[in-house]
Amino acid sequence: MLVGSVEAGGTKFVCAVGDENYRVKNSINFLTTTPKETLDKVIKYFEKFEIKALSIASFGPIEIKKNSSKYGYVTSTPKPYWANTDFVGYIQQKIKVPIFWTTDVNGSAYGEYVMATLANEKINSLVYYTLGTGVGGGAIINGNFVGNAGHPEMGHVFVKRHPKDLDFKGICPFHKDCLEGLVSGPTFEARVHKKGEYVSLDDPVWDIMAYYVAQAAMQVSLILRPDRIVFGGSVANKVLLQKVRLELKALLNDYLPLSNLENYITLPAIKNNGSATLGNFALAIKLLNS
Repeated sequence: MLVGSVEAGGTKFVCAVGDENYRVKNSINFLTTTPKETLDKVIKYFEKFEIKALSIASFGPIEIKKNSSKYGYVTSTPKPYWANTDFVGYIQQKIKVPIFWTTDVNGSAYGEYVMATLANEKINSLVYYTLGTGVGGGAIINGNFVGNAGHPEMGHVFVKRHPKDLDFKGICPFHKDCLEGLVSGPTFEARVHKKGEYVSLDDPVWDIMAYYVAQAAMQVSLILRPDRIVFGGSVANKVLLQKVRLELKALLNDYLPLSNLENYITLPAIKNNGSATLGNFALAIKLLNS
């Protein structure tokens, strides 16, 4: 049996076909351009395979309420051309299989959750943040996504400003200095005038980043009490997360019993940015079995 995965990012799409054991049998990626051009490539790819179901994990905001006339749409995204795009409807015109529809971070969260289960870890709840071109978060409790009226927008919470970062206004087009406006990848260029991959890991800007990311970890720890928080995306790395653990410990001041921060704050267990693909395979199979 084959199922399909679409990881729809603001920069690129990753399409894959896998089996019931979540093994990738074929995959392709291409740049995100206009909706028609990009979605036509998705359709052309999957028409070559006899998949039984498809799961799409998309950048957002998206509409997830099934009783909404806009279900399956990308809604108020700042991504040029994509606002108010009927993503699922367009795909279903040609790909006549059941489709699961969720956010890119939910897909990644589910992949990490399934991987932990396969490794026999006792993980009942998990939060996944992506720190990349944008910042988003997805949460799972007992196998179910958090969010009914809509999906979480964890990247747009406000955080306390770092005392050495007060002059930076933030880059979020909606909120300026929300979490996304302060720690997403493009903030490196705004602060130090170079892309993140060229910023030395001993640059003080990483301390500023860690301060904000730790506040996000503190907020979600206090609100949801998850078993694990995973940070993925191009901004996340071992050095940053070690700084985040130290900042989180200081911020919490022993208020919560988080004894093993190495296992609590982690990078993705699934390598090569494969969390959403595995998550999509699992969600497609779950849809078929529901």
